[in-house]
Amino acid sequence: MKTLKLLGLIALASFALCQQHAFAATKTYQVTGTVLEVSDKMIVVQKGDERWEIAREASTKLTGVVKVGEKVTIHYRMTAVNVESKLADGEIPKGDKSKGQQGTSKKDKSS
Repeated sequence: MKTLKLLGLIALASFALCQQHAFAATKTYQVTGTVLEVSDKMIVVQKGDERWEIAREASTKLTGVVKVGEKVTIHYRMTAVNVESKLADGEIPKGDKSKGQQGTSKKDKSS
């Protein structure tokens, strides 16, 4: 029974380390600006003429005091929430010659 628990813990630890590595591989970006708004769900900063609304989670690490009027640098990742394609399943995009013509040769077309 102890061996089974130990193997379970090792598997769980391995999975956690793999997940951390997957997230660490995602490219990070940063924006520096003056804080306009702060809430537990987002931080809004002004960078030049642009207003940046960055979502935040409970796990977001804050260093120092983050309040309206303060200059901050936010490090973030871009994450897709939803991806929508206009192509039907199996449909080949127009102009995509790499697919759909597999197995055809010049001889096949001339006959």
